[in-house]
Formats: sequence, structure tokens, C-alpha cells
Amino acid sequence: MHNLQIFSIRYGKGMNWAFLCAFTLTAAALSLWFGSVKLHPSQVFDALLGKDSASAAARIVLYSRLPRTCASLLAGCALAVSGALIQTVLENPLASPNVIGVNSGAGFAVALICAIAPTAQPFASVAAFGGALAGIFLVAGLARRTGASRMTVVLAGIAISSLFSAGIDTVVTLAPEALNGVSDFRIGGFTGVTMSQLAPAALLIFPGLVLAFSLSGQTDILRLGSDTAKSLGLSVTVLRFILLALSAALAGAAVSFCGLIGFVGLIVPHAMRRLFGEDSLPLLLSSALGGALFVTLCDLLARVLFAPFELPVGIVLAFAGAPFFLWLLFRQRGGRTWSD
Repeated sequence: MHNLQIFSIRYGKGMNWAFLCAFTLTAAALSLWFGSVKLHPSQVFDALLGKDSASAAARIVLYSRLPRTCASLLAGCALAVSGALIQTVLENPLASPNVIGVNSGAGFAVALICAIAPTAQPFASVAAFGGALAGIFLVAGLARRTGASRMTVVLAGIAISSLFSAGIDTVVTLAPEALNGVSDFRIGGFTGVTMSQLAPAALLIFPGLVLAFSLSGQTDILRLGSDTAKSLGLSVTVLRFILLALSAALAGAAVSFCGLIGFVGLIVPHAMRRLFGEDSLPLLLSSALGGALFVTLCDLLARVLFAPFELPVGIVLAFAGAPFFLWLLFRQRGGRTWSD
């Protein structure tokens, strides 16, 4: 009977992995296929294979839908894994990049570098990483020094997020040309994204994902609690610093090309924990796939719901994420404080 239960659990999780991979690939294919202009699947395949590259269909696929699909997959992976890392380190299920000021910190840094040095826009991903890092360590520092409760950490994060948002408004007011399409940047979306914009962000995101996966064993030890982790020889402070820096790099790189989209890092890790459990490696891997799936589907909905009109994907994510955040908020009753 015990062996049957183990087999059932493993088989169930194996099916979950299969469905998650299949749904993510399907969402990517649908994102290439559907849009305001109707294309036949054969036209999409021909464009991807380099056939008839001068046709209108090929240009739509190669210069509009393919970069947009890659952007949604990349942003979903980065933001979901960033959220999972933040929730683990802060021991707070309500934490996510947009809630505690990571996204807005990255956005402020991008606005600042675009205003001060417009020609340095290719380095926006690096600037976004610095801004995200500032946001996350402000919140983590407050939590550590004050022993703040989960709710207080969230409120502090919201205050810091508002502060960075005010900084963005200040930059845009003083230098209106700093951010082209500032409203789109604030809402978040993938309209007009190009492969050249994605390349610098990918150079941060892919190594960040690999390093996060490689540290999953130490992350599992950290989840046992600081005292237990220290007794097992783990350098808790160093590991927390690395994980927070990784989450900042992932979120900041995503913000540099997709704007301030939110709730991905909140919703996806919670959903993946229900499907794959709390162990770090399955959680991070499934969050990467689940984030890519979730953002790509939301972007697809944003394009087709009111076609030929298009919603920014940030609006669709807000409609999905805000009720979920409120539901989580009302589930939390006090809770542990966060400290060493």
C-alpha cells in the first residue's frame, strides 16, 4: 500500500511535468499563430524555416510575433523564479517583485539611465539590476533589523515601491523624452519589443536561472530555518545575499524590456507549490515553465480579446493578480517575523 502511494505521487507529478511542458510549448505556438492578422500555420512554419522571407506573413512572424513570444517566455521565466526566491528568503508568501518594490526600483533605474545617457540604453538591463537590487535590499534590511511581521514587510515594500514610482514620475517630468511610451512602460507589455532589446536581458537571465537551480540544495537547507542551517555549516547571510541578488537580476532584466508588469512572481510560485511541492529545484524549474506559460497566455489574450484593438499585457495580469493577492492577504493571520 505504501509503495502504491509513492508510485501514485511520482506518477502524478510526472504527468504534471508533461502537461506543463506541453502547455508551455502550445502557448508559444499559439502566440506565433494568432494575432490581429490571421495567418495559416503553414505560413508560420515557412517563416521560421526562412522560406519566402520577403512576404508580409514572414515579416509579421519574424519581426513582430517571434520577438514578442520570446519576450513573454523570457519575462515569465525570470519574474516567476525571482518571486519564488524572494518568498523563500523572506519567508513570506505575500512577497513578489512587484509587491515589495523590486520592479519599481528597476523601472526607476531604467528611467534614470535613459534620461542621463540616452545612448546607454543597451545597458538598461544592468541599470535595472542595480535598481532592483536596491529595492530588494531595502526591504530585506528593514525586515532583518526590525524583526518585522509578514504584513509589515509587505507594507514596507509597498511604501518603497511608491517611492521609486515617484522617482520615475520625477524623471519623466523633468526629461519627458527619457521614456518613450511611459504609460506603456508603467503598465507593462511587449509591444514593439525587438530581439536586440532581448539580447542584453537574456545575458543576465539565463546565467541567473542556471545559478538559482544550482543553489537549490542550499536553498532547501535554508528553508529549515536559520539556526538549523547554521548548525549544518551553511553561511546563511552569504546565501541570502546571493539569492536576493539573483532575484534582483532576474526581475530587473525582465523589467528592462517588458516594463512594470506585476503579479507573475506572486501567482506562479504558489500554483507550482500545489503541483510540485516545496522542494527548491522542482519549484524553481516549474516556476520557470509556469511563468513562461502564464505570461504568454496572458499576452495572447491581450492581443485577441478585443482584436484588432490590443490591451497591454500588464492590464490582464493585474485583473488576474489583484484578486489573488487579496485572497492571500486575508489568508494570512499574523505570522512569523523575519530575522536571522
